[in-house]
Amino acid sequence: MRTTEVALPAGAAEPIDGQIAAGVRAWVESSPLRGLVGHFGGGWPTGDLSTVLAALDDFSARHWDFRQGRERPDAQEPAFDPATVRLVRDAATALGLVRAVPPALPRYTHLLVLGGLAHACLRRTAYAAHLVQTVADISGEVAVLGSCRTLSPAESQTLADVGVHDCATEVDALDAGVRTAFGVSTPSEETGEEANHPHSAWSSRTYRPAGLPPVRVLAAPSSEPDRRRAHTADTQRFWAEHVRLRAGDPVLMVTAQIYVPFQHCDALRTLALPYGCGVDTVGVDPAPAALAGVPEPTLTPGRYLQEIRSAIRSMRALHAALPAG
Repeated sequence: MRTTEVALPAGAAEPIDGQIAAGVRAWVESSPLRGLVGHFGGGWPTGDLSTVLAALDDFSARHWDFRQGRERPDAQEPAFDPATVRLVRDAATALGLVRAVPPALPRYTHLLVLGGLAHACLRRTAYAAHLVQTVADISGEVAVLGSCRTLSPAESQTLADVGVHDCATEVDALDAGVRTAFGVSTPSEETGEEANHPHSAWSSRTYRPAGLPPVRVLAAPSSEPDRRRAHTADTQRFWAEHVRLRAGDPVLMVTAQIYVPFQHCDALRTLALPYGCGVDTVGVDPAPAALAGVPEPTLTPGRYLQEIRSAIRSMRALHAALPAG
């Protein structure tokens, strides 16, 4: 039997703040999340939505944070009994972390592709090319967003295993994915700025594939370069500053399905609220032939719990950004 999925906060253009708050509440207070909290020994928090979000953030930090400040591949996978594994997977499915869905509209102004680990860079750029060639009409640009994060040895090996070489950073892997998926070789425009700290550097390369919208590969700087690399919200803000994003523009965003809830809410906070644009976030569907042979990640119960925590934190930040009242 197909699990009924909990809707994410609305991403329509010029969203009404009350609708976003109601969407956050509906997801956070849903039965699947309540069931997870109870299974891991938590009582459901009382108080207004801000208080509930703060309590869930604290609870998930104690029970579902397997990264402990490390990158995702370095997270420690917990050992769970079979009943807990089933519960986590069912909850992840209901909360929107498992099943990919097609774009809601036939046309968008822009398509955003979010960066990630090396295999994700290849999968997401391949899926983006599939979408613009067969599914969605893009009138503006395809923007591929990443950072100058150095690839790990394991990521470099993943790329080498599929014949991709000479990539030192995440944005290099994204660029390689774009060149393969969109059939381009040389950017028509290239600019950027090196910095004393790698987290402060940025770059932009624009390709113009025949018969398709321009594709820009953008590496964003961190808003806190002394503390961390650029994260999702940094890349989204940096792109918005480099494109004429207008109120009412529908924007399609591509990521991995496991990250859709948290990255969708990040985009509502960094793009929809300040600019009045629409945001439709989809995960990579593995079915298209364009993804055959592209490395696929292994998803575990620990990974799902970690990203449910990410979604809680993103919804907390989104709710805090809404106007009071």
